[in-house]
Amino acid sequence: MLATVIHAAHDIRVETRPDPVLRTPHDAVLRVLAACVCGSDLWPYRGVAPTKAPHPIGHELVGVVEELGAEVTSASVGDVVIVPFSLSCGRCQSCRAGFPSACDVVTFFGSTDRDGHPVDGAQGERVRIPLAQHSLFPVGRTEAEVEAAGLLPHLLTLSDVMSTGHHAAVSAGVGPGDTVVVVGDGAVGLCGVVAARRLGAERVVAMSRHADRAALARELGATDVLAERGEEGVDALRELLGGDLADAALECVGTEESMAQALGSVRGGGRVGFVGVPNGGPTLPVRQLFGRNLTVGGGMAPARAHMATLLDDVLSGAIRPGLVFDAEMPLAEAAEAYAAMDERRATKVLLRP
Repeated sequence: MLATVIHAAHDIRVETRPDPVLRTPHDAVLRVLAACVCGSDLWPYRGVAPTKAPHPIGHELVGVVEELGAEVTSASVGDVVIVPFSLSCGRCQSCRAGFPSACDVVTFFGSTDRDGHPVDGAQGERVRIPLAQHSLFPVGRTEAEVEAAGLLPHLLTLSDVMSTGHHAAVSAGVGPGDTVVVVGDGAVGLCGVVAARRLGAERVVAMSRHADRAALARELGATDVLAERGEEGVDALRELLGGDLADAALECVGTEESMAQALGSVRGGGRVGFVGVPNGGPTLPVRQLFGRNLTVGGGMAPARAHMATLLDDVLSGAIRPGLVFDAEMPLAEAAEAYAAMDERRATKVLLRP
């Protein structure tokens, strides 16, 4: 099969690798219908996160079940399933509490499973899924139905970016009538716009300096767009809101600057939900939180738990998070997909095996 492998910074290759096989009774083997490049994949691509040895990459996919281990009863051969970016057991305390991303045996694509077997990356033609009993999420539609209805990109967002944007909004306590600021105009931030409006926010301000992303933010439900950053951004927000600040902010980047922007954008007693992967050195200023009574929550999204909440709205068309995909490429062109996102020629690229 073909699969994407990262060798070093700016060195993405699509290589021929062995077809996956069932290694434990808890495994599944999927044929991938669609995968994609994530903003967090750009950290190793840019060399911010080191690549110590070549390894498969990618952690978002929708696929069709081809084989199931004897202990997997949550899906059937032929089912279309979404797989979250973190794989989980479904039985430990964290999973039972609704936080499978903090599972006691959490397993990630491109790593090794609890039995020491290598785990494929999602950007391939086929993938072995460990911990399949809980990690597979059947969508209740056939492959033909999914394709005919144009659901594939929307379903694919539930594996990560839409679930993550939703987690930011939930963690920030977004509710009816709120004014919400979204810091970050990548796919997660754009999905955060969708999530905030879905939860009843009356006004959603997207922070964006890019005309194409700002236009998409408005299409997805943003009522306002601001390009300013830092103190200028806070001043612009106050002017926009008649001297007020937001009730809540969604931090969807993961840098020191984005966290400062989010914290500065909310009123006293406001809430910040953070989901940006912290590769840029963000820290929490405890005295500022104390003095302004700010609440900060969030972290790695429990995508598997959020899928059940969001699926019906995707299937009905009530939300259309797949609009964040502004490019589609064959898997063989994965290197170009990474370059396009790195150079901001694309917001998010869908890969078709």
